[in-house]
Amino acid sequence: MIVITAALLALGGLCGLAATALHLPMPFMLGSLGGAGAAVALGATSVLRDYRFPERFRTLFIGLIGVMIGTQVQPELLTDIGDFTLTLSALAGFVLLAHAGNYLIFHKLGGYRRATAFYAGMPGGLMESLVMGERAGADLPVLTAQQFLRIILVITLLPTGLSLWVGHPVGSAAGAAIMSEPVALMTLPLIVLAALAGLWLGQKLRLPAAQITGPLILAAGLTLSGGVDLHLPFWLIATAQVVIGVSLGLRFTGMTLAMLRRSLGLSLVSVSWMLMLGAGFALVLGQVTGLPFLQLLLAYAPGGVTEMSVIALSLAANPALVSLHHVVRILLTVGFMGLADGRLNLRER
Repeated sequence: MIVITAALLALGGLCGLAATALHLPMPFMLGSLGGAGAAVALGATSVLRDYRFPERFRTLFIGLIGVMIGTQVQPELLTDIGDFTLTLSALAGFVLLAHAGNYLIFHKLGGYRRATAFYAGMPGGLMESLVMGERAGADLPVLTAQQFLRIILVITLLPTGLSLWVGHPVGSAAGAAIMSEPVALMTLPLIVLAALAGLWLGQKLRLPAAQITGPLILAAGLTLSGGVDLHLPFWLIATAQVVIGVSLGLRFTGMTLAMLRRSLGLSLVSVSWMLMLGAGFALVLGQVTGLPFLQLLLAYAPGGVTEMSVIALSLAANPALVSLHHVVRILLTVGFMGLADGRLNLRER
């Protein structure tokens, strides 16, 4: 089992490097997921038939992702909250409307079962949706495909559209990047300890998606205290993405090309709905607050925090505003879905 796990992680790492060379979004997550999925699809099922990816190992790295998200809650972000009270408050309405529309798209148009449609429609929190959806018995390969396609389409279509609009490349295509600071070797044990303590805290408090939210809340609190720097080095973030990507890719057994085409079509409808809704919010809020439409559009686009911030950097469009709104969107999404998870009968039999 250890040999198979090591081989799969090595394959995932190589595929992540290949995806990086191809300038794909979220390369280590997507590359490792694709590599593991290809291993399943190309006949490795005889070797993997009785194999189970080590759950505790996977959970630790999910916790590390939670720590990474928690470190995004910087003190300077909180100092800006007063200036953006209205636009941040309106995010609650955006999340609820976006999710309601997505649920109808996936359940009524796509014919997905309730749990699958519910968690596939979450307009943020990729890992959180997978953790909660798995617990509710959702169709995990379909849910994984839909959530990844949401991210991929938003961070592909929006920069492309904006590049055509402003007349030059934006985001990663413009060569912009958010670089991670070097991390001292002695900080690594603290990062792992924070992940483990957060996992314990989440379970004790019975938080929704405790594997993510426990480490996230703990890391956010420690970051805001100013006494501890828990920023993950790039190689650890990449490793965590490889571990999670491989574990997800192994669950694509039975996923056909026809199912992927169907998922892509539904995702195009879903992403179009969310982008139009976000544009509507940006237009109205821009008139009320005087903030630029472009900044608000980036703040409400349901893509990744990093890529949206990179686009904002390349357009000189206040990346602090964009980052703050995306962190709040993810927290609101996870909070709303966690509350709904405890009150709605979504469990699949």
